[in-house]
Amino acid sequence: MTEETPENQIEQTPLDETPESVKFDVIYTCLRCGTNVADTELSRLPEIKCICGFRVFTKARAPIVKTIKAI
Repeated sequence: MTEETPENQIEQTPLDETPESVKFDVIYTCLRCGTNVADTELSRLPEIKCICGFRVFTKARAPIVKTIKAI
């Protein structure tokens, strides 16, 4: 029998407890009615469907615009 010392123990953190700065929500928009829905709301539902009943979503673009210098 081996005794585990604090040096041998590996600290494990659950995946759900990531810092808020690392997490980000993906926003989807319904193609028919234009309702914005977060990814977390869609994952809770048993099927991917908007409140209007339409099943087609587009991923909303981030408002960040990247500028690149020309060569």
